[in-house]
Amino acid sequence: MNEINEELQKELTFTRFDKMAQKYPGNTAVIYLGEHFTYRELKDLSERFGSVLMHMGVKKGDRVMIYISNSIQWLIAFLGIQKIGAVLVPVSPIYTSFELEYMLNDSGAETIICQDTNFCYVKEIFDKTPLKSVIVTNLADLLPLWKRAVGFLFDKIPKGKVEKEPWVYSFKSMLKHEPIKEHARIDPLKDLSYILYTGGTTGMPKGVPGNHIGMTSYVNDVTEDVAGDHLEEGRDVYIAINPLFHIMALGLCMAIGLNKGNTIVLMPTPLVDAILSSIERYRVRWFLGVPALYRMVLENDRLDSYDLSSLRYCYCGGDVLPIEVYNRWKERFNIPIYQVYGSTEAGHVSYSRIGKEPRPGSIGIPLKSRECKVVDPDTLKEVPPGEVGELIVTSPYTIKQYWNKPEETRQAYVNINGKVYYRMGDYVRQNSDGELIYVERSADIIKHKAYRVSASEVEAVLQDHPTVIGACVVGVPDKKVGERIKAIVVLKEDARGVSGSELIRWCRDRLAPYKVPSYIEFRDMLPKSKVGKLLRREIRDEERRKLKEEKVI
Repeated sequence: MNEINEELQKELTFTRFDKMAQKYPGNTAVIYLGEHFTYRELKDLSERFGSVLMHMGVKKGDRVMIYISNSIQWLIAFLGIQKIGAVLVPVSPIYTSFELEYMLNDSGAETIICQDTNFCYVKEIFDKTPLKSVIVTNLADLLPLWKRAVGFLFDKIPKGKVEKEPWVYSFKSMLKHEPIKEHARIDPLKDLSYILYTGGTTGMPKGVPGNHIGMTSYVNDVTEDVAGDHLEEGRDVYIAINPLFHIMALGLCMAIGLNKGNTIVLMPTPLVDAILSSIERYRVRWFLGVPALYRMVLENDRLDSYDLSSLRYCYCGGDVLPIEVYNRWKERFNIPIYQVYGSTEAGHVSYSRIGKEPRPGSIGIPLKSRECKVVDPDTLKEVPPGEVGELIVTSPYTIKQYWNKPEETRQAYVNINGKVYYRMGDYVRQNSDGELIYVERSADIIKHKAYRVSASEVEAVLQDHPTVIGACVVGVPDKKVGERIKAIVVLKEDARGVSGSELIRWCRDRLAPYKVPSYIEFRDMLPKSKVGKLLRREIRDEERRKLKEEKVI
């Protein structure tokens, strides 16, 4: 684990894609809204896009933000950005202008790719950020004219108003230019590939910088050691449902799809009937979902009308799959659901191995490029085998710091015997065969609809309200969404007439929809330690006790 694999430095994820484009030029790389894009076409389009970025002044190391939904444009932009040595900054298209402004200023991105439906948000904060260029696209831009016409006629394709400004560019028009002649020279260890944003422990999200070799290392592990001979190069089909701005989804997209000459069925939105229809139509074999999606599939009234017999390898990420969902899936389709586990900071960490029945609560076996330890959270000493402790992870390939956040870096990363480990914040135990069994997560992180929501980020927004003096946000278990977000709020003594609905509206204006509390409870005080630290876990445990009592009654 101390040695850097020289082979990984020679071939990166986007150069492997190029090799597949050379080997399988006529193969379908992506199926998007029924349209097929070959490897030859995708390579050409990405290089045209990268060429125009360079003409616009984007240089190696410059940050480019992608603020769009899953689409062929997302993949074109991703590959184009990587090929010119620029740095990808992917964010959720449902972020508000408040969140967007913060991440643009924090990352220093001067270029953004956005949907026309989100252009109003970008324009609102343009002068408050480093932005110089805005590239606008509609999700149907690369579809045939007749499809776009029908879509707009029947109001199936959302369309936003875009104003003509000297700093506004058309994504579609950029693809008419000549492609770049050669890729930028990349140092896989030193040069950044991306900056991904994840929940902060003391407020707003923090950027996680990733180098090229970091992504290549786990993509290589998944392709070779997890999928292995089960993956049929040049002939397999993978359906991409999860948002590509998540490291889990992007990694699988490259490992199973574009790095092996296979077809990706790319879904812009997770509509269950559209997903099931696509699995049937394109004979999908590889599937990645979150627990809520698996439950939605099983509860679909029309499930029996679809032929899903092509499915062979189903993975679940974002949270631990409830055993009842696993059992129902196994009984219905006679195939297991395997687990994938990781984080933005550590990348893909562990996978269930194909052919071995996953144990209840298992989050898999660590990948060979990741070193895992289970430690006492207070002393950071390893616990005896089989005992519960906090999971810490390291890899010689990853960057061990946050972007412009030295204090949060000190809190999240620890040096043990010369190696820097990331504290996952999850409590696990490890079996004698190396398999990790999930026990519980830190009280700081809430899993809502497979999103990791930082409790402190929501608390910070609530505490910005002029009448709020204190806030505590916790997750309340819910079998449909994982956890519902509940906020406990303390108001100033002179506050009058402030309701929960008003505070929820306040959050809705400043946070992505999945981060907004479901409900708010008012109290006179919050539990704190002797040094004034909020005891969030006490509130969380109290809510769980209430839930158990309600079930007994």
